[in-house]
Amino acid sequence: MKSRKNIINGLGILLLLFSGLITKAQQDPMYTQYMFNQQTMNPAYAGSWESLSFMVLARQQWAGMEGAPETYTFSMQAPLKNERIALGLNVINDKIGKEKRFYMFGDYSYLLPLKEDMNLRLGLKGGFVNYSNNLTEYQTNHPGSGIIDPAFQGDLDRKFVPNFGVGAFLYGKKYYAGFSIPRILSQDFEDNINNLSVNASLRHYFLNAGLVLDLGKDVKFKPTMLTKATFSSENGAPVQFDLTANFLIRERFWLGAMYRSGDSFGFIAQWIIDKKLRIGYAYDYTTTKLQNFHNGSHEVMISYEMRFVKEMFASPRYF
Repeated sequence: MKSRKNIINGLGILLLLFSGLITKAQQDPMYTQYMFNQQTMNPAYAGSWESLSFMVLARQQWAGMEGAPETYTFSMQAPLKNERIALGLNVINDKIGKEKRFYMFGDYSYLLPLKEDMNLRLGLKGGFVNYSNNLTEYQTNHPGSGIIDPAFQGDLDRKFVPNFGVGAFLYGKKYYAGFSIPRILSQDFEDNINNLSVNASLRHYFLNAGLVLDLGKDVKFKPTMLTKATFSSENGAPVQFDLTANFLIRERFWLGAMYRSGDSFGFIAQWIIDKKLRIGYAYDYTTTKLQNFHNGSHEVMISYEMRFVKEMFASPRYF
């Protein structure tokens, strides 16, 4: 009875955090295993693992559909000798059809201990986006007609577009809450012939939170949420939030389910090996009309932590 009350109270807290937000558009890559991949959206997350750590993730969205989104991500973080400072690196290759975005961003975070089980990290993110879209490769006419749409005679190609972001990450051993704007500058790209323009980078706002509740000696329950928002006068899209419920069994195996508003539902599994190596898999299936044209989305994540100090006494990490 007590465990059920704790679950209801925990979910209520998370629901309050994202209620009332409004937004206009979505563009950044999405992740189903976002709770283990927070550094890509929040620079303040760097250093929270308290070790030299690496994470790789591959996502194939809408498998079986030609031109479907593909995202490949690499992240690393490392604390410095000054234990309050940590650095991180994120490399993301995101492809949708013939449109490609390559992100490379470095992270800096600073730790502010608030009390025994409460820490606040503040972070800065800086880097660049490489955008390309070969318009001449698109099929815009009936084969053999010889008619070419003049709007597709040029290429959108920008090799170096700088940007920067900020974030804050409040956390303890069994809870966290974060807010970030990973790319503050909103940017458009234009081709060199017809001034065709696309939104290459929109300003995104991320609010996320999670907590861990003990259900018994060998089972823990972790509800998490992520809200994504943009504010654009030209592109309209509803606010999107992810709700996830995960269960940790014997500190070894995560099992959970996810719901993404207006988009999909899915399942998550992760195996923890010796507290250092994590292998995760997620599958989600859209609730939109696209469900008739693909076989779902697949996501594989692998992370590894190199703990050189106090390795034998390292406490389990839940986020």
